[in-house]
Amino acid sequence: MSKVAVIGAGAAGLMAAYAAAANGNDVTVFEKNEKSGKKIYITGKGRCNVTHDCTPSEFLSKVVNNGKFLTGAIYNFSPQDCVEFFENGGTRLKSERGARYFPASDKASDITKCLENYCKNAGVCFKFNENVLNITNLHSTMRDIITDKGSYSFENIIICTGGLSYPSTGSTGDGYKFAKAAGHKIIPLRPALCGLNLKGGFYKNLQGLSLKNVELLIDCNGKLIGKFFGEMLFTHFGASGPIILSASSLINGLDLGMVKLSLDLKPALTAEQLDKRLLRDFAEYKNKSVANCLKELLPSALIPEILKRSGVAAEKQTNSVTKAERLRLLTSIKNFDMLVASLRDFSEAIVTAGGVDVKEVNPKTMESRLVKGLYFCGEVLDVDAFTGGFNLQIAFSTGYAAGNSIKN
Repeated sequence: MSKVAVIGAGAAGLMAAYAAAANGNDVTVFEKNEKSGKKIYITGKGRCNVTHDCTPSEFLSKVVNNGKFLTGAIYNFSPQDCVEFFENGGTRLKSERGARYFPASDKASDITKCLENYCKNAGVCFKFNENVLNITNLHSTMRDIITDKGSYSFENIIICTGGLSYPSTGSTGDGYKFAKAAGHKIIPLRPALCGLNLKGGFYKNLQGLSLKNVELLIDCNGKLIGKFFGEMLFTHFGASGPIILSASSLINGLDLGMVKLSLDLKPALTAEQLDKRLLRDFAEYKNKSVANCLKELLPSALIPEILKRSGVAAEKQTNSVTKAERLRLLTSIKNFDMLVASLRDFSEAIVTAGGVDVKEVNPKTMESRLVKGLYFCGEVLDVDAFTGGFNLQIAFSTGYAAGNSIKN
């Protein structure tokens, strides 16, 4: 029986603890908070988007950084395995729009409770309100964990401390400190899946406006690097919502001065079809102003900005709009350009990009290539993915890989 310490009782930590204990090991979990799964409780707006209904290969296409590293872990504990794990533990899941899995109860707490029950039934010991300060004697057979309450010795240590996102949940970057002390390289940390501060101030007049079924194109230095279809929201600082969050993960490592975002407000229509629609509306409302006519096509709050960008007067009658003006309107609707000033900070980011360099970690076991018996799981690693349950699945899969690799 090996003595195993797990630092952090989040998604990755709970899964790692269970998998290690299920192999007959003596497992202790250290958690600085008063309870486990604090970040799980707030994911998916308190409902917890557990995983995504897709194959492992489809899953890996949604990973932004180091998908290749995750291949073995995702295939060995796939989204389908994850669903079966929770349902076998008594927590029924449901697949919703966008192939996202949630607990049928719509309560994130059910996911945490299920993981806790698995751990307790496997004999895992929990030490809550105990903060790990240091790990010493890394290259000995028994490593020492120093906490604010005492010191303990273990043969294997699994670091599952999360990243820097949502620091109120206890994610304060402790794992990076432990990894650095062990000689590991830390890839620069960046907020991911976060809102964007936009330039220009135009968004202030659009604050609270939610757009659905729009397409966001991301251009860097003249090259299209990504596009997302779905929903977004204008805010007091710029923009947020699902497609903006995904965009943030693509651009957080780039020179933002080279990045341009372009919204297609009517992606279901080609430019030619939209032009015909404008002509038809203008003919039908020939004695009305352009601003009134566009209410048939666009949200009212957006019309002044579209007209401003097109250089068309709001009060101008539709029957006097020139072809050039109409084409400028069309361009503003199909290419609503936005420039990014900066990303929102870690306190608002759903996940952290960057982290422990995966080149120094065994992808099959999550064990350090530098220090035997030391493991890294979840957000502390330099891996992240788009929204949709992918990041939680990464936590579960890497946690399972680490815990399951430690044999009795």
